[in-house]
Amino acid sequence: MIRTSSLALLLLATCSPSPPGGPLPPEVRVALAGEVELGIQNIFQAWYPRAVDRAYGGFLSQFDHEWVPGDDQQKMVVTQARHTWTTAQAAMWTGDSTYLAVSRHGVAFLQQVMWDAEHGGFYWLVERDGTPVPEPDGRLIKKTYGMAFGIYGLAASYAATGDASALALAQEAFQWLDAHAHDASNGGYFTHVTREGEPLRSGLRRETAKSQNTSLHVIEAFTELYRLWPDPTLRQRIEEMLVLIRDTMRVDPGTLTQYSTEDWTPASYRDSSTSIRVANVYYDHVSAGHDVEAAYLLLDAADVIGMDLAETLEAAQQLVDHSLATGWDEMNAGFVEASYYMVEGEPPVVVNPSKTWWAQAEGLNTLLLMGDLVPEAQDRYYSAFLQMWGYIQGYLVDHEHGGWYSGGLDRQPEARDADKGDIWKGAYHNSRALMNVARRLRASDPRSRIAL
Repeated sequence: MIRTSSLALLLLATCSPSPPGGPLPPEVRVALAGEVELGIQNIFQAWYPRAVDRAYGGFLSQFDHEWVPGDDQQKMVVTQARHTWTTAQAAMWTGDSTYLAVSRHGVAFLQQVMWDAEHGGFYWLVERDGTPVPEPDGRLIKKTYGMAFGIYGLAASYAATGDASALALAQEAFQWLDAHAHDASNGGYFTHVTREGEPLRSGLRRETAKSQNTSLHVIEAFTELYRLWPDPTLRQRIEEMLVLIRDTMRVDPGTLTQYSTEDWTPASYRDSSTSIRVANVYYDHVSAGHDVEAAYLLLDAADVIGMDLAETLEAAQQLVDHSLATGWDEMNAGFVEASYYMVEGEPPVVVNPSKTWWAQAEGLNTLLLMGDLVPEAQDRYYSAFLQMWGYIQGYLVDHEHGGWYSGGLDRQPEARDADKGDIWKGAYHNSRALMNVARRLRASDPRSRIAL
């Protein structure tokens, strides 16, 4: 049986198409915050302490639909750092010191196992016992995406625990990444470097030198660190990444390019045959989830470094509006996984109609943010926000076993029996989104800052 948010459904039934008068009334915001806070508790309780690996350190990754640990327990630095971040945030959110110990546990694994003591930088993937896992060609390649999340998790843990060693490693990781992966000529960061720190300027296998997803999480990590360590070079890199994402990677009619060469030339297959376009859609598609996530991350970064928000807000609104126009499910709500501009001048074609859990979480966060920041369009954003919250409650939250399904049951009914956790699915996207939403709903002045 599908369960939905009764409050969200009541509002949608009585609001055509949005809450009376536009704004969400204070009493509605408070009531919704209560629902969202129960959702946060659901996530924390589902994952912790069961994800803590007491035998080998760090965190277990794979769990089946009933939360039984699986046999594949390789550990990716991204997952380990995200759990370190989430438990730090849980400690600050709940005041429960148990989460402090768990976050410290994650820091220890990042320090002692994931960090390459010989050459610096984080390994990308290790076996459960900590043995590094090489690429198919035998090399140990380090990835900027993983380095970014290492910084992100360590910074949050320092904020929660005050452990100076966590901050010191975050600073060292930033300096290592900046020395080895930063492109002083074209800006931004190379996606891959060798174990020793030499950037792969032509990319790795089919991935180009630079990518949207890596860039988004670099600015996210740097922003998190800057809150605690306002270093001038770090600030320069945040502004550099913000302008690159906003003004170079963002293209009309309002989306971000996926992969780029060293000089930021987008990888594009639009002039190729249909079969080639379809075969390469992963490298050249419209991702509504990433676009709405980017809107939030860009605004947060601009806010933290003290930039005027006007230009970035305009860009963020374009990204969100395009996602609502081309990637939104008008029937059940939610953002689809991928679309593609097959023909110039015509709307994009949905090539993957699934609705991944993380994209809906990011959408929820950004839709409320845009409703608060753009009064002239708040009807549209608040209405979509309420629909999204109903969708999450009805199709993504596992009310029996806890946690979230990997995809919405309306499009992926098989997700009901699919794994609840793997190295790409943890508790970071949805817990971050719900904590942001709850804070914003309860804030006396939700327009005062981007991250409240």
